[in-house]
Amino acid sequence: MSKRSRASPLTVLEPIVLRFVELAVNLRKGKIVKEGLHQYKNISQNVSVSAIELVIKRFIDQAEAKVAEAQSKADKINLDNVDDLEALETPESIILSTVSGDASKDRTDREVVTPWLKFLWEAYRTALDILRNNSRLEVLYQSLASQSFKFCLKYSRKTEFRRVCEILRQHLTTTAKYAHQTHSINLSDPETLQRHLDTRFEQLNAATELELYQEAFRSVEDIHTLFIVSKKQPKPVMLANYYEKLARIFMVGENYLFHAAAFSRLYAIVRTNKNLPEEEHERMATTVMISALAIPIISSTKTRSTTADTDDSRPRDNRLTNLLRVSKPPTRESLLKEALSKPVFSHVRQEVRELYTALEVDFNPLSLARKVTPLVAALKAGGSAQREIVKYSRPLHQVMLTRLFQQLGQVYRCVTIESVAQLAAFPSLSPAAGTDADAAKPAFDETSVEKFVMNGCRNGEFGVRMNHIERTISFQNDLFAGAKSKVNQGSGQMATASEIMRSHLSTLAVRLNAAVHLINPNKVLDKQSAHADSMRAALESLEEERRLAAERVLLIQKRRELRDYEAAKRVRDEEARRQEQARRELEAEKIRMEEDMRKREAEKIAQIRAEREREEAIRLAERIAGDGKNKNIKEELLTLDSKTLMEKQVELLEQEKRDLASKSKQIAKKLDHTERAFRIAEAPKWEADYVEQKKVDKAYYIAIKNAKLEASKSRHGDDLKVKQRVLRMMPDYLSYRDKLEAARQKAYEAEVMEANTLIQEAKAKRIAEVRKIKQDELARKMKEEEARRQFLENERIRLAESARLAEEKAAREAAKKLEMEEHAKKLEEITRLQKEKEKAIEEKQRQREEAARAPRRPVPASSLVEEGPWRRRDPVATTPAESAPTSGSNSSGKYVPPSRRGQAPPDSGSRLSGFGDRRDDRPFTSGSSRPLAFGGNREGGWGGGSDRPPSGSGAFGDRSREDRDSGATGGWRSKQGAAGSGGSGSGGSSTGKYVPPNKRG
Repeated sequence: MSKRSRASPLTVLEPIVLRFVELAVNLRKGKIVKEGLHQYKNISQNVSVSAIELVIKRFIDQAEAKVAEAQSKADKINLDNVDDLEALETPESIILSTVSGDASKDRTDREVVTPWLKFLWEAYRTALDILRNNSRLEVLYQSLASQSFKFCLKYSRKTEFRRVCEILRQHLTTTAKYAHQTHSINLSDPETLQRHLDTRFEQLNAATELELYQEAFRSVEDIHTLFIVSKKQPKPVMLANYYEKLARIFMVGENYLFHAAAFSRLYAIVRTNKNLPEEEHERMATTVMISALAIPIISSTKTRSTTADTDDSRPRDNRLTNLLRVSKPPTRESLLKEALSKPVFSHVRQEVRELYTALEVDFNPLSLARKVTPLVAALKAGGSAQREIVKYSRPLHQVMLTRLFQQLGQVYRCVTIESVAQLAAFPSLSPAAGTDADAAKPAFDETSVEKFVMNGCRNGEFGVRMNHIERTISFQNDLFAGAKSKVNQGSGQMATASEIMRSHLSTLAVRLNAAVHLINPNKVLDKQSAHADSMRAALESLEEERRLAAERVLLIQKRRELRDYEAAKRVRDEEARRQEQARRELEAEKIRMEEDMRKREAEKIAQIRAEREREEAIRLAERIAGDGKNKNIKEELLTLDSKTLMEKQVELLEQEKRDLASKSKQIAKKLDHTERAFRIAEAPKWEADYVEQKKVDKAYYIAIKNAKLEASKSRHGDDLKVKQRVLRMMPDYLSYRDKLEAARQKAYEAEVMEANTLIQEAKAKRIAEVRKIKQDELARKMKEEEARRQFLENERIRLAESARLAEEKAAREAAKKLEMEEHAKKLEEITRLQKEKEKAIEEKQRQREEAARAPRRPVPASSLVEEGPWRRRDPVATTPAESAPTSGSNSSGKYVPPSRRGQAPPDSGSRLSGFGDRRDDRPFTSGSSRPLAFGGNREGGWGGGSDRPPSGSGAFGDRSREDRDSGATGGWRSKQGAAGSGGSGSGGSSTGKYVPPNKRG
């Protein structure tokens, strides 16, 4: 691209590039569009990233649209070629099938679709190459990588998938190479790292779907590398996907040990999900147990066992262990122990638990197949879980056969091959073994048993010898055979003779120790006393240990806080770095805008320069034509451009240069001959000149040497004189130096004392602050304790008050109930009396009627008064008390309460008459004219019989008992009018008027 095009703005270039991409896609010019996009990236990457993204997206979209169009076109061609739908074969297809094995559709796809698929693949490669190693284009880069994976999955392009994985791996490897660039990929950025992890997980999923397990394993290694780079713990969803794919890869590679370890890690992550259904718990826990049981105890192939720890397998195991993100390589025993833990074993199906017991716990060589058969049948009937167990059929059979041989070797010395084949009639877990014929077919025949035994013997796992003549298997029982620690014997296996021989000395030592204890019981007592002493010493040092443990805890907490502070500081530094980077990018954008402005100014200057060059060309033409030889072509030179004129001028200059070079050559040749002649003439005189030159040089050397000696002697004498002068001032210098050092030492000591004083003050201040903080903390705790105690006391009081109120309420209810019962009894009594009264009235009425019907006779008046049957009146009362009625009314006809009946009514002339006709039914004291309700004294109304208010407290003050007693016969405004008897009281005068207290006497 020319400099003029590079200087054009993006608003002008963008539609041109889009049109260029469209034409390149239509013509399938992959190389041309790749070069154009690279040049466009170089132009626009420092101006606008969105312009590159737009062009790349348009390029990929158009390529995918062309592939879809070609696919639909190929389908239409295939349908158009079918003339008769009922004809299976046409003559044309028969003839083509004789020369080609491809079907008609395959040929059509190869002619129509395949070229566009190739172009789309090249488009993906071009886009990924353009977008790589640029943080601003990272999102589009990851998106196109995902689209390329989908392309490979849709069209089953395994080769292209391997290539795109390798391309991504190379781009990630070259990240460190371009780390110094401005917008390079920074894997320490969490967002960038997360995008790379998401892409690698999509790559892993696509590899497993395409069944490219080697590529999937490389993807797992890439993910593990990114995990190591990441500073944060990966998400549980990512880890679950990671371990799931890793377990699948190990299963395809028949590495059952690491497959079980990966699945165990997967279940450890999945079971933390609280929303996981119980069926999924049971399925995964059962698979964990089955996978651990299916780990081969010995190898059934020519290779060593998966648990063999050899120098060749150790690097590979370490590599796989790192992929599992564990500290040490897994073993069959550790995986079984983990599967037996409560979180896993509690969810395992009962059939699998019993299968574990039969294989690892029980010792049943003759009934192993009978015990396993119903368990396998139950597992096969497990529905969806059965599909997970089928893939473990072959390794489980190998484990069963291994256990069978181990147990038979511990019981028998020789068995027949037929009996072993019968004992090894284990049922198959495969769903194809559902028929009766398949169920009757044993999992191991004699040939497979023999092959298994031979492989075990070759690997050193079995000590077995086969006799093909007698068709027997002999177990070698060497008493002095070495231990085979790599073979798991199981917890329920019997000890072999060699194991008994190896443990013979230890057994003898144990029994001799028991005999010593029986012979010398004091040894046991000494041992117990020593144990008691050690326990006592441990208890004595317990407080010190606790103190040290507390100090360690504090130290760990401080270290943790320091680590958290450092992590937070790193986060802050990272944020500051990001802000600084953003600021730099903003400054770079500002610089870029200034650069664009300078470019525009440069373009303007270039235009002015072009005009000047044109004028210069005109002058150059005139100068060229000004020569006498070229005057005739002056008009022709004026019509030429500046470039042509420059070429002509260069041509003229070259001609002049050639002429000058020719002349220089001739002159040089002439000078060469002259110089040669001079040297020939000088040659005889060189020897004499050399001798003369030696003499001159020697004289010059001697003169120089003598001059140097004289100068050195003179300089040495001057130096000695200077030394003598300087030595005279040495004492003054030393005294001054000592004085200066003493002053500086004193100043230093003063500064040290001042610093120590400041340190002591700061230390005392800090101690005071710490003590104040502790005192405040103690006061706060005491205040909180007091508040808590007060709260508890209030709560206790509230509960007691509630209980008291409840008891009072219950008592009131009981009293109310008793009162209601008494009231009911009274009502019943009243009802009974009313009935008796009614009966009496009826009896009297009957008697009156009978008397009315009887003949009349004269009755005396006295008898009518005294013995009248109806309302016989008593004699007239002569006193108010005698005339008071016995009923509920008084003489005036008003109601009198029962508690006041029979008492004398109040005086009609008292002051109660001023309150209307109402009469108070409360009793009055003697000589009182006012009831107690109105302030009357219990001894005699107001003031002991007087009619005046008290003069003490209240509105009228207070008076002594003597004053009240003195006015007992009189009163304030007395009704009797006797001024002499009551006027001498303190509340009144002789005239009956009121006298204030300060005027009395």
